[in-house]
Amino acid sequence: MTSSPAPQPAPVVVPQFFVRQRVTMMVNRYEVLAANPDGSAGRLLALAEQKRMKLREEVVFFADAGKSRRAFSFKARQRLDVGAEHDVLDEHGQPIGYFRKAFGASLLRSTWHLSAPGVEAVGRERNPFIAVLRRVWNFIPFLDAVPVPFLFHFDFTDSRSGAPVMSSQKRIGLRDHYTVTVPDPNLDFRVAAAMAVALDALQSR
Repeated sequence: MTSSPAPQPAPVVVPQFFVRQRVTMMVNRYEVLAANPDGSAGRLLALAEQKRMKLREEVVFFADAGKSRRAFSFKARQRLDVGAEHDVLDEHGQPIGYFRKAFGASLLRSTWHLSAPGVEAVGRERNPFIAVLRRVWNFIPFLDAVPVPFLFHFDFTDSRSGAPVMSSQKRIGLRDHYTVTVPDPNLDFRVAAAMAVALDALQSR
């Protein structure tokens, strides 16, 4: 019997990929898929799982659907809180990036700080009107438990030059589905994928 090839390491540079969420009883599962040249979804790059009810946030990404090898992860430095700092770690637990939500700036428009070797970026909701509308929605009685029906997108730009670093665009569908574009070749795929999943997994905090 021919054995299956071992899962390959996570790519370092991926200009575009997709993130799809699948909700299960105990975990939120995210599939990170390559983007084919024709715009369709390609092979699985990583599978992420967010376990619920943990005091310290951790999301682990695996290299294959069978979860035979841990590829990378992100983990909060503090117990759950709206301004928690998160480290992105490689498969050996070594830091390769960092992100945090800017709590004050996020009161009206969600804002994140992203850092990695060669990259210092700030990410904000693209549409400030939708940002305010989402917040109003959450204060309306009986609607706060209903999923927000508005599409929202994030753009990350270089803190010094303003050049585009990464964008995450939510797509219409029954499940959360995002197209992530990374024009900055300095941004490691693992850090970009961690940030993209965090934008969904941690956004409501």
